[in-house]
Amino acid sequence: MTVTALVSAKSCGVTASGLALTLASRRTSLLAECDPAGGTVRAGLMGSTPTGGVGLYHLAAAERTSPEAFARAVPSHLVGLDEAGHRKWLPGLTDPTQAAALTRTWPALSQVLHILAADAAYDVYIDAGRLALDAGRLHPTLSCAPLLYEADLVLLTVRGTEQSLALARHLIRPLRAELDAHGSGADALGVLLIEGGPYRAHQVSDALDVPVLAALPWDTATAGYLTEGGNPPRGYGGRRSPLLRHARTATEQIEAAAQRRRVQRQWPRPDHPQMAGVLDRLAAQSAEGGA
Repeated sequence: MTVTALVSAKSCGVTASGLALTLASRRTSLLAECDPAGGTVRAGLMGSTPTGGVGLYHLAAAERTSPEAFARAVPSHLVGLDEAGHRKWLPGLTDPTQAAALTRTWPALSQVLHILAADAAYDVYIDAGRLALDAGRLHPTLSCAPLLYEADLVLLTVRGTEQSLALARHLIRPLRAELDAHGSGADALGVLLIEGGPYRAHQVSDALDVPVLAALPWDTATAGYLTEGGNPPRGYGGRRSPLLRHARTATEQIEAAAQRRRVQRQWPRPDHPQMAGVLDRLAAQSAEGGA
């Protein structure tokens, strides 16, 4: 399946979106809360669930012991988001000052997340929080850069408002350059649109010169519950909330976009000599058949 990283220029609902996608997926899914500024799910949606002793910071300690200890530790740090255990959550940091301890942990975690996606058929969503740049590059401590570099897709989460687009616009060029230089390519970048403003998907795509790969509605009741916890809104359990209904569609759109990208990367470009030769032979065969 797919490893998708969600980022934003400013608070645009990354965590609520990540939770919605994780909970709505038709497949086994995982939300990895990897925002170096600290996680919010522990004190919000999962506030009534005991989570002492689990999470990113404790995994970092295991990674410093040995790669084997890290691999063995990961399953014990995944907390169920549902009774069946099909939706899981890796708790984030409780203190932003802990971020420096994760610098050497990100590559190992990225490898594990991709194994879960490839071998265990997980949909993996990474809550990478707000992008932090330093001289035009991803900050080595205040961002989980290795996770972004290796993700199948990096979705910049924006609202359909002028303010949100203005903030996001300045991140496009450096983020594309980073993905080109250190990741799998600038084409990994897409937009997750939160439809909370006057701009529609095609307008957002034109404004940012980045494709909108999926969209979620502005559903304040469900987003508030996912962010802050408390009592679920009416209709939540029956999957009647607009956010969860559209999130299910969004998970399929994201998976389809990742699959298209995999296919495109496996085949050479049309102007590649090998591909050009194949196209010439196909054209010749077509001409012969017409004759």
